Amino acid sequence: QVQLVESGGGSVQAGGSLRLSCAASGIMYSNYCMGWFRQTPGKEREGVARISSGGKTWYADSVKGRFTISRDNAKNILYLQMNSLEPEDTAMFYCAAGGNYACFSGSWRTEEYDYWGQGTQVTVSS
Repeated sequence: QVQLVESGGGSVQAGGSLRLSCAASGIMYSNYCMGWFRQTPGKEREGVARISSGGKTWYADSVKGRFTISRDNAKNILYLQMNSLEPEDTAMFYCAAGGNYACFSGSWRTEEYDYWGQGTQVTVSS
């Protein structure tokens, strides 16, 4: 049974930092493209960052320079270090796992990811 379990969300003031984690089980984690997405009520889920099995990374323009995605293939954990948080970053954050095409397709299509976590809420106050 595949499980992706996010943690690390919470409430923080603007300018603060949070580190999200996603623990994966039931998959050959090191073989997967891993991504972080976020969603606010009434809006579509949007891609934030993704990392290939080999460690290549991509970021949404809105988070470049502020967020860092990383992975620990020995522990099957995905991370998202979020610095200089802004109120606009408030959202439910989800991790996702997909084949390597999900990383190298050049898009943030949610359909390209096979497995999803249940999400962790991030709230940034001004």
